[in-house]
Amino acid sequence: MGCCVSTSSRSTCSTRSHGGAVSPSCFEVGFCGQKRTKRTFSDHVIALQHLPSVPNRIFTNGKSRTSCIFTQQGRKGINQDAMIVWEDFMSEDVTFCGVFDGHGPHGHLVARKVRDALPLKLLSSMHSYQSRQNGSGRTCFRGNSKKSDGGDSEKDGSAEDRLNSIWKEAFMKSYKAMDKELRSHPNLDCFCSGSTAVTIVKQGSNLFMGYIGDSRAIMGSKDSNDSMVAIQLTVDLKPDLPREAERIKRCKGRVFALQDEPEVPRVWLPFDDAPGLAMARAFGDFCLKEYGVISIPEFSHRILTERDQFIVLASDGVWDVLSNEEVVEIVSSAPTRSSAAGILVDSAAREWKLKYPTSKMDDCAVVCLFLDGKMDSESDYEEQGFSSATLQSNHSGNAVESDDGQKSEPSLQRNFTVRSSEESDSYGRLPPEFEGNADTVAAEDQNWLGLEGVTRVNSLVQLPRFSEERPNP
Repeated sequence: MGCCVSTSSRSTCSTRSHGGAVSPSCFEVGFCGQKRTKRTFSDHVIALQHLPSVPNRIFTNGKSRTSCIFTQQGRKGINQDAMIVWEDFMSEDVTFCGVFDGHGPHGHLVARKVRDALPLKLLSSMHSYQSRQNGSGRTCFRGNSKKSDGGDSEKDGSAEDRLNSIWKEAFMKSYKAMDKELRSHPNLDCFCSGSTAVTIVKQGSNLFMGYIGDSRAIMGSKDSNDSMVAIQLTVDLKPDLPREAERIKRCKGRVFALQDEPEVPRVWLPFDDAPGLAMARAFGDFCLKEYGVISIPEFSHRILTERDQFIVLASDGVWDVLSNEEVVEIVSSAPTRSSAAGILVDSAAREWKLKYPTSKMDDCAVVCLFLDGKMDSESDYEEQGFSSATLQSNHSGNAVESDDGQKSEPSLQRNFTVRSSEESDSYGRLPPEFEGNADTVAAEDQNWLGLEGVTRVNSLVQLPRFSEERPNP
């Protein structure tokens, strides 16, 4: 049932948070060259059906050692958002986080499938690399890229570039394999359904990011005055971004906004005014894959510093109504870290009622990862209304996901995110890899926010009709 991977082999490298001198840590699933009882990657495997029992993997509302996650259904039907935090991912100093926002009739199933399978494919890609390296007699890299003075700086820089290249290849391969599996899935129709993905891997002081669609990751960091600032880590991949629009048009797809929603660019088939997808990249949505919508992720790498405090991943139900700065303020001022994700979702829900009182609130999913590796005590957590049983269930990963008796009829749901040119300079800061890179995306396209007075709509306007009469090429 899908791919299987090993997660039981723990690295013998020391676990440390970002910053400071640390000992080597493997990016691999194996060990750092120390003598231990021999185990192969296939000694302990995890199939998809066994994922709920994996230790240190949480995917329902709760907390882990270093993070908290929370999701709330909107008012449009079944919750199509999914999320995950997987600590000790491959080795003790590696954490995987992801948020996935489904859309279309089966978007909730697509998002959950990606949540479960994509991390396994990433593990598999890294294992393949490890196997090749073991065959060539090479050893593991350091997980913390901290350049030293003198003659080692060039060597360290080369190692950092190589580590970055390895992770980029792994993200690219795993995203490609994920979309391929969805296309051939016998029981999941992804023709007009799909999902976004924003995924990060934190390995020591290294942060690797891969993402498609319009879910977003930001970071709360302290500036030189010790004031909290918001740093945007990802780009909302909308159809009107110059590079995205050019690719779609080159593939005969069309990009335009409807007359009654001029701020919402959409992707349309060349021969029909459908489906009107409000994003340029997604898993699934195979009706548009021949016309420019892709599942190739944007990839970026960042070195974390002591000033970096936490990372927030969220679906656009949050970003539609809250700015990057507002999110950082809410998380940093939460009474306990364990409650930060829930409080953020509650704040978004209140903003929805204030800004869009006649609209149906979108689903919201949030992951808050605290970079110093600290979390509240259980007593603090229980003060927020969570029981010890809930703690144990979520921390061990044994929680069983359910729809709580909700009806699961197919529904076309998800909202767009639109930007205001007047506000574009005031929300969030971009990471260095985006600055000055006009080929990637224009500066005004980096920060997106729901505008007051704009009618809220779905990400898909309608399903393709595919009439027999098509215009001649």
